[in-house]
Amino acid sequence: MFRGLLSRKPVTKLALTPPDPQPGRAGIALVLIVRNEARHIGEWAAFHLKAGVAHVVVYDNGCTDGTIGVLRDVLGDRLTVMPWNQKLRDAVTGRELHNQVLAYAHAIRNFGGRFRWMACIDADEFLVPKQAADLPAALAPLEDCASISLPWHNFGRNGHVAPPDGGVLRNYTRRAADPMSGARGVTNFKVIVDPAHVTAVKVHSYEVDGRALTWNDRGARFALKDRAGRAFYSADHIQLNHYYTRSEQELAAKIARGSNQSVEAARHAARVRRNVANIEADEVEDRCALDFLARAGAETGGYR
Repeated sequence: MFRGLLSRKPVTKLALTPPDPQPGRAGIALVLIVRNEARHIGEWAAFHLKAGVAHVVVYDNGCTDGTIGVLRDVLGDRLTVMPWNQKLRDAVTGRELHNQVLAYAHAIRNFGGRFRWMACIDADEFLVPKQAADLPAALAPLEDCASISLPWHNFGRNGHVAPPDGGVLRNYTRRAADPMSGARGVTNFKVIVDPAHVTAVKVHSYEVDGRALTWNDRGARFALKDRAGRAFYSADHIQLNHYYTRSEQELAAKIARGSNQSVEAARHAARVRRNVANIEADEVEDRCALDFLARAGAETGGYR
């Protein structure tokens, strides 16, 4: 009975020994696990190059559509690709090992020593410098912060049935009005960390130096359990834009692909649709990504 209960609960947290910081480590690296995102991945990569990212470590979860070729085209020698098409289980309990968490722990341990900062994000997430010229400049005042939690700013379908021409950032400018509402699918975080201090990894949170602590982008420290409170909220310096759905057609395809864990299809579809409804229930205009590109003198609408 006990083993049967365990087998239904995946392993979503891994402990690790932090990597040793290498002499002269610098810059911010992104970690991405990806499958078949060729339509938009060039825009994602070009944006983050413009934002000052030093390197991208991509975990290829079975891409068949040219995604990796586009990344190589845009990123050149700033790209490392790891094959990562797998579903692993504990042989004793049968518990699934969360594939994203495995990738993130592997990246931090094996590549993290080269970089001052590391962020594990998705192909629909953009790290936007709000005031500084780029991400390294935005992070410079946060040198004493080992883990910076960035609230999701979730963008919905924006009225698009089919994928519009011109890229994601230009066409999706309305987002959920209150990132800290607590609604399912609206309130969550991704994290920029100092990899030399990471001692435990989940998809949306990390422990640093054995402690469940994090900081906001103003440098205020909180217990991890308290970051969902309104006092934690800040997007003054770095905003995490999460383009959760894009168009209705792309949303339907996202649902059809299924979860990145072993989840029954109807349950997964219901959860995604609920999240979309919560995101789109109350929206505001947000053009901060376009504002950054304008400051940087960059064009929008693709990578070519």
